[in-house]
Amino acid sequence: MKVDFSATAIDYAKHRPGFPNSLFNRLSEYGIGLPGQKVVDLGTGTGTLARGLAARGSDVIGLDPSAAMLQQATQLSESAQLKVNYRVGTAENTGLPSASTDVVTAGQCWHWFDRPRAVQEVARILKVNGCIAIAHFDWIRSKGNIAEATEQLIEAHNPDWSMGGRHGLYPTCLRDLNEGGFKEIQTFSYDVFVPFTHEDWRGRIRTTAGVGASLTPDKVELFDQELAALLQTNYPTPLLEVHHRVWVAIASL
Repeated sequence: MKVDFSATAIDYAKHRPGFPNSLFNRLSEYGIGLPGQKVVDLGTGTGTLARGLAARGSDVIGLDPSAAMLQQATQLSESAQLKVNYRVGTAENTGLPSASTDVVTAGQCWHWFDRPRAVQEVARILKVNGCIAIAHFDWIRSKGNIAEATEQLIEAHNPDWSMGGRHGLYPTCLRDLNEGGFKEIQTFSYDVFVPFTHEDWRGRIRTTAGVGASLTPDKVELFDQELAALLQTNYPTPLLEVHHRVWVAIASL
């Protein structure tokens, strides 16, 4: 399945809720996102992590291979009157100097990288005693809930999509960090319920790898119509409270 998130950039900026503010409060307890701290956010997308860290005074560079995503990220940062240095780049080849940053972050994207190469590049650009934070923010599927119904619809429209049924925990990240020479590996997770209107949930789902990033526009439209009908029939309340999980791994050199 070929995935291109550039095709979802506008929906991504409008409908993806981004990480909750509570995450940045938790990260600060680990010394991440401090004023003046140099941070590189890999796979920044529309800049949800980058903006949250910049809002707390960090000096942030946001890297992403998609110019379309960075355009949306720039507009969102300007609207919020936040300064983030966005650049086209990849996790495997950042183009940044060695030992030049205090913290590297990666939000909702580590699984898309060539992970062994990415962890080597992170180790290269971090200063001594620098750290990495890998964060995820996923809806949680359970029997009869809206996430299950939505995933079943995605699977019906895109049999090649195999990312359903996740539990919001990422043990492979821990192995990657350990094999990359990182130490003091720690994790935390907690659950939140995120409110969505029907329109926003449809937009959120259009941004997924299984829909807007891989299906043709006509197939995306057909999927979206069916999702709208499903929501109206089975989940008619105007505001949907969708179960999500925040999960973070932190490690240092």
